[in-house]
Amino acid sequence: MIRKPVVLAGVFVAVCVALSGLYVPIGPTKVYPFQHMVNAIAGVLLGPGWAAIIATIAAIIRNLLGVGTIFAFPGGIPGGIVVGLLYRYIRKDWVALFEPLGTGPIGATISAWIVVPYIQSSIGWTALQTAFLASSIPGSILGFIVLKIIRKGGVLKDGGDKTGSR
Repeated sequence: MIRKPVVLAGVFVAVCVALSGLYVPIGPTKVYPFQHMVNAIAGVLLGPGWAAIIATIAAIIRNLLGVGTIFAFPGGIPGGIVVGLLYRYIRKDWVALFEPLGTGPIGATISAWIVVPYIQSSIGWTALQTAFLASSIPGSILGFIVLKIIRKGGVLKDGGDKTGSR
């Protein structure tokens, strides 16, 4: 486990916010793969709780800046939680590729049940899942690649995960 998770969480939130202008609008959502990249990395390095906190803070800031939507919450948070929980048991970096499992079915379902009625939109679950997966699949792949680079470069060698799992 990371010794200074707050610092690393702050860096991850900053990365999300700094790259938040790079999105593709699809219906009422904004496809933003960098959030999912960070979810994948944070889930592995920091765990599910920190990944959820990072996604929440990034979503708040992105919405305040006008580059996010209400869908950033249900679309971002579950993916990091799924990765973090899987990593606890499997201890392999490739679990980062499971971020879309949280974002697609779980995030789309939460959005369809809670967010869509709130914003009085007619977008359906299938459209939400398609938009969320269009964001989370490339994001999780990027996250896995960045994780491999971080591990290979020894960036977190002193305070990183001591399990030696890759």
